[in-house]
Amino acid sequence: MIGRNINLLRWHNFFLDFRLYGPIAIIYFAQVTGSYALGLAVFSIASIASTIFEVPTGVLSDRVGRKKTIILGSLASVLAISSYAAANSFIILALGAVFEGLASSFFSGNNDALVYDTLNQQKRISKFSDTLGKLSSMFQAGLGISSLIGGFIAGYSLQLVMAISIVPQLICLFISFWFVEPKIHTKEISENILNHLKESWRAFVDNLKLRKLSLASILDHGIGETNHQFKPAFIQLLWPTWALGIARALDHVFAFLGYHFAGKVIEKFKALKTLFSQHIIGRLNGLIFIGFPNIVSPVMLSINSFFFGVGNTASRTLLHKEFTDKQRATMGSLNALAGSLFFAIFAFIIGLIADKIGPVKALLLGELLMISVVLIYWNLFKKHNND
Repeated sequence: MIGRNINLLRWHNFFLDFRLYGPIAIIYFAQVTGSYALGLAVFSIASIASTIFEVPTGVLSDRVGRKKTIILGSLASVLAISSYAAANSFIILALGAVFEGLASSFFSGNNDALVYDTLNQQKRISKFSDTLGKLSSMFQAGLGISSLIGGFIAGYSLQLVMAISIVPQLICLFISFWFVEPKIHTKEISENILNHLKESWRAFVDNLKLRKLSLASILDHGIGETNHQFKPAFIQLLWPTWALGIARALDHVFAFLGYHFAGKVIEKFKALKTLFSQHIIGRLNGLIFIGFPNIVSPVMLSINSFFFGVGNTASRTLLHKEFTDKQRATMGSLNALAGSLFFAIFAFIIGLIADKIGPVKALLLGELLMISVVLIYWNLFKKHNND
């Protein structure tokens, strides 16, 4: 029965990110609070909460199991969206943001570990990249479809959009009870949380390749996610406001395709070569169409989402090859924690810079800083490509 985990996670991922309120979230939050600043603060609280809970939930996953952790995460997600839908003040929205951050931290280290452990128990670990990519593509399918539907419903009522958004999260909660707990990770788990964390940290310290992969993924997440979130400010200079949703939908379409075909690409070219190559192509594309902005720039930048899907799958594949079975979810959470902290700092800095030099130059600066990630992967490619 362990094999059903993969199919269940496919639909769990789809409904988890089937968030009808996505395109209108900031509008709704600002309407409730009466302030765009407080509306944006809801996103900040969710990010901070995710950072705080990241490592504890990773340890919890390694100690109590993948199934219980995904159930708790699904419950937290229901509470988050329910709080948003019922909110009549900033306090209730903030409470929902805390639940959303908690849900995100439950899933971040746990779900990849669930996939790895399931395939490992089936002796199908060679299929990890392909499976991980196709499962991740379902996030993009959920985001893309729900964005289009949510936009139409929002024309009638923002409150209705939020209320309906609870339903997919309830479906996720229902699905979570049907997962089967893998047995692989339960062997020799430390009974002492501090020792478990120490062993997880030691695994990073003792493994040079893992440290390089981790640093690259942290920089990639912090800079790349900032560029992604800031991109609408750039696109608005080229396209009318009503077309911003189309640009974001294109991002999800290309990311879906990237994740879906990532396994085949990685199988043919190997994970490290794929990762290095996609960063080269992505940076060249970004520098050209941001440095010389024109009406087709938004479409060409959306194509980078395909390379993101392939590269993100390759990065996670390489990281999990270096993670230990005993600390797999905890190590993933430590890596995600560092990435979230860096993102929070870098996004604020880029925002300050954009106020001074404008969105085009700020986004171009972000692309130039992404070259640091290329250099790390080039070093890995030269020294570890035969590992």
